[in-house]
Amino acid sequence: MEGRIDVVDYKGFPADRSKTGGWVPAALILGIEICERLSTMGIAVNLVTYLGGTMHLPSATSANIVTDFMGTSFLLCLLGGFLADSFLGRYKTITIFAVVQTLGTGMLAISTRLPELHPPHCNTLAISTCKQANGFQMGVLYMALYLIALGTGGLKSSVSGFGTDQFDEKDEKEKVQMAYFFNRFVFFISTGTLMAVTVLVYIQDEVGRSWAYGICSVSMFICILIFLSGTKRYRYKKRLGSPIVHIFQVIVAATRKRKMDSPFNVSLLYEDSPEALRIQHTDQFCFLDKAAIIAEGDYEKNGSSYPSPWKLCSVTRVEELKMMVRLLPIWATTIMFWTTYAQLITFSVEQASTMERWIGDFQIPAGSLTVFFVGAILVTLTVYDRFIMPLWKKWKGKQGFTSLQRISIGLIFSIVGMAAAALGEVKRLSVARSVGATISTLPISAFLLIPQFFLVGTGEAFIYIGQLDFFITQSPQGMKTMSTGLFLTTLSLGFFVSSFLVSVVKRVTGSNDGKGWLADNINNGRLDCFYGLIAILSFINFGFYLLCAMWYKPQTPKPDLQMESVNGSSAEEKG
Repeated sequence: MEGRIDVVDYKGFPADRSKTGGWVPAALILGIEICERLSTMGIAVNLVTYLGGTMHLPSATSANIVTDFMGTSFLLCLLGGFLADSFLGRYKTITIFAVVQTLGTGMLAISTRLPELHPPHCNTLAISTCKQANGFQMGVLYMALYLIALGTGGLKSSVSGFGTDQFDEKDEKEKVQMAYFFNRFVFFISTGTLMAVTVLVYIQDEVGRSWAYGICSVSMFICILIFLSGTKRYRYKKRLGSPIVHIFQVIVAATRKRKMDSPFNVSLLYEDSPEALRIQHTDQFCFLDKAAIIAEGDYEKNGSSYPSPWKLCSVTRVEELKMMVRLLPIWATTIMFWTTYAQLITFSVEQASTMERWIGDFQIPAGSLTVFFVGAILVTLTVYDRFIMPLWKKWKGKQGFTSLQRISIGLIFSIVGMAAAALGEVKRLSVARSVGATISTLPISAFLLIPQFFLVGTGEAFIYIGQLDFFITQSPQGMKTMSTGLFLTTLSLGFFVSSFLVSVVKRVTGSNDGKGWLADNINNGRLDCFYGLIAILSFINFGFYLLCAMWYKPQTPKPDLQMESVNGSSAEEKG
């Protein structure tokens, strides 16, 4: 039986490949991801209607609460990744934070059930006369939401990594299976989201929110039990320490030696990494090279043969930091896409709630309009895999677009999507003015919103996998978890930028009577202007992205996993 030294079983012994890892335990891990998506997206896509309709909060305030909740969820992925790498390991991190999310959804179910935890019912079309939720009621709601956010951030950072731990990159068969795992991972994310925006949103609107959130809590609890059932089958990678600590070690060492002159020959710089794992020295960010200059006092006084990592770092360690720094311009210019995305689960859902949504005798829940967004993702992935990739290979001789090309396509779709949203809102507002802004349901079909959902959804299909591929394949081997967390922070900051823009626009264009671009009643506002503003900002951001993509020069160690089955392209980038 062949064992792996760097991977152990649940008892801490070298993992036996015939008894651990593979598709069965990986599938158990994917179950957790479905439940996480079911809970988080099921809450997020329909939360704005609860905040406005039940808690009686203004439109802009409701939107900001949703985007802050989602932004915090993804920002906490950094905390989860740090704890997993430094202290807990991925298995314990997933288990602990899945329990936290279960408690959060349970608390949310209770808060929506008890009448004491929300204000009395009133006519929300005249929201200025409604009694808003008090501090205690909002406090309970915030506690539930941010417990869910903590759980989501903690487990989401480790799920994909723990899944890939079940496959051995050194084994050709398992290496291919690992690449297919990413395909399944994206599929399961979309499946969980699809269930959330259809079944769960319907239950919220037609049966009761407390029932829907209770289902989320019970589902996550069941998924935890299923996840724990695979304990003996999992492979556990040994922790190598936090990459964040390694980054600070390079920065501290370089700062200490900032006044020293760099040697003319780079071979004089310190290197202790094995030959097979070394990263070639590059000339960019040369000030960081000073961390690898050997100086008196670098070695401990106790006679240790190893230097203090806070005083002397290897060239490979320095180059790892350089690789991460090179990712930052691309990272910064992809944030705006997720600001666009934030509008689809806030204002677009609120738009739908004012429009006709009947198909025969069935009324589509406003939050379920996002099914067209999820559908666009699934359709785009299928068309890309089945048609675009073969044609591109035949024409260009390559398996598909590079990750930077896919990101650029996603950004273009988001710009067009926001332009379409602005035009659609012009039409909706013209109807509202002609029949009266206080009409509960405007005589215009909610299907007018399909173009904006479909265009931005198509953009996500390209940009999500493009970012995932880019941040995983272009990062150092020891910093894959951190780079995944870095990718997820673009989602987080996108939501926070949305909250910031909403607050600024509300302050600049608002008035004491609740009007302005983002009016308390959107029928009295100019949401079309806000959408147009985001389209313009996205266009400007796209220009900066193109400059960053042309500047980017990849520097990778030895060839690593290529996510060909996910994106059809190698890790090679030609910015």
